[in-house]
Amino acid sequence: MCTDLLKTIKFYSDMPTLFFDSAQQLNRLVYFEEINTEEQAMARFQQVSTYTRMQKEKMIRPVNPDWIDLTAGLNFESGIRVRPTTYGRPSIPSARRAVTV
Repeated sequence: MCTDLLKTIKFYSDMPTLFFDSAQQLNRLVYFEEINTEEQAMARFQQVSTYTRMQKEKMIRPVNPDWIDLTAGLNFESGIRVRPTTYGRPSIPSARRAVTV
């Protein structure tokens, strides 16, 4: 459970043996869910935590049958996503500001 999936993926890739031994390193993201509230996310996390490996595989296979790494798509999406600015409009660089006399 995290608020910034790309940041979390980078953290785990930078420190691969922090939570896992060398035989069980994380090397790809094959499934994720986007949930609106923290309470719903915690409830879903607790539910999935009780699943066996087989149940987790049955959850993943319908949406990602080839177990491809989904981080490439996330990186692409983050590059094209338009983030709103503080005031709702982009700032104008100082060299391009209109000069009034």
